[in-house]
Amino acid sequence: MATTTPQDLVEHALAATRADDCLVIVRDRTSANLRWAGNTLTTNGVMHGLDVTVVSFVRQAGGTCAGSVSGSATDPAQMSALVAAADAAARAAEPAEDAAELVRDRTSPDWADEPVRTGIGVYDAFAPALGEAFGRAGAAGRVLYGFVNHELTTTYLGSTTGLRLRHVQPTGHYGCTGKTSDLTQSAWVGGATRDFADVDALAMDAELEQRLGWGRRRVDLPAGRYDTVLPPSAVADLMIDAYWYAGARVAHEGQSVYSRRGGGTRVGERIAGEGVHLLSDPAYPGLECSPFVVASSSGNESSVFDNGLPLGRTDWVRDGELTALLQTRHSAAMTDLPVTPAVDNLVLDVDGGAGSTQDLVAGMERGLLLTCLWYIREVDPQTLLLTGLTRDGVYLVEGGEITGAVNNFRWNESPVDLLRRFTHAGATVPSFSREWGDDYFSRTATPALRVPDFNMSSVSQAM
Repeated sequence: MATTTPQDLVEHALAATRADDCLVIVRDRTSANLRWAGNTLTTNGVMHGLDVTVVSFVRQAGGTCAGSVSGSATDPAQMSALVAAADAAARAAEPAEDAAELVRDRTSPDWADEPVRTGIGVYDAFAPALGEAFGRAGAAGRVLYGFVNHELTTTYLGSTTGLRLRHVQPTGHYGCTGKTSDLTQSAWVGGATRDFADVDALAMDAELEQRLGWGRRRVDLPAGRYDTVLPPSAVADLMIDAYWYAGARVAHEGQSVYSRRGGGTRVGERIAGEGVHLLSDPAYPGLECSPFVVASSSGNESSVFDNGLPLGRTDWVRDGELTALLQTRHSAAMTDLPVTPAVDNLVLDVDGGAGSTQDLVAGMERGLLLTCLWYIREVDPQTLLLTGLTRDGVYLVEGGEITGAVNNFRWNESPVDLLRRFTHAGATVPSFSREWGDDYFSRTATPALRVPDFNMSSVSQAM
């Protein structure tokens, strides 16, 4: 019996629609994972799924109406049901305010290729080394807990206007928490990867061993402002929020940190220090992502009418100046700014930034080294003030050396303000946000930053 391919599903849907136009997104997803606890592998698994979104467009006297329906479909009958639902939703909808001419006549050269899938074999080198790390940790009185996941998503986007686009996206991450045998100390390491060829389980354990060693001495500190080094992972946590809240329409309407007093946006204003660059680029080495817009629904920062628009490098902040915000074609017409849709990666680069997190620590007389941030929430959209907790290791620095672990804190800071206040930056390296990387946004490259007055607003009892 012949297998129905994702391309077959797309073509069937486009033939079945009774709307004026139709757009179909099919995502073939596979994932492979390992989980461990107490120095023992506990679970592993491989999953496969097919997610489909059908967007129908109906032209009426008042404008074009859109209806979007998502679900699972593996055969033509299921696909027909999704198409009928999307057609009905479009006919029942009000004219869309973001209506625009659909993108036409673009075909990926690999459109006819099969989906690319992952499997448990992606861990052929990592898994044996992980077993060795378990033995080494157990012998030294450390306990390891962690999770690794690798996904391959092949996206097919087709439309009645001639789009036939395909993109393969690898996404992987690892995270491991090490604890002392009495469970009084913990430390975390994690990162992103495309294929696990660059992930060393023994190096992961060695870093945890070092951090737990730093924690043998405990120092309790009060709340206050501290000279603080944020490693690339913590910087990624904060920069992702700065990016996600950079919607042009919200800024134009006066509701964000990127709004200009008196109306409009702050595009063209200096919002960060000289030499600071925040950018996204689908072709950035190691962070490659979709080179075209894929939007299942419309909102302030996305539009189903923009599906298939080509994406390139976008400089959000260039040399400290705000140069772009997240734009659909609809919001671009409102703000009179270029169309700059969201891109699925983010890079922070600082002119002259050099060295590692440890190099920044070596330059401190007295201060703190964070590991990661946790439970980040917005407090004030006008300043993008965020709050959160520290987690799994805050360390005291004295005379350029790490001399012990300190208590956790609740902190209050604005990532936009930090880009103006930091005093030293390391080299930009691939990074991984512990808060957002697992499920939402894993493709980042950021430097370590030293902030002379990071606001630890209160002491936290969190472990």
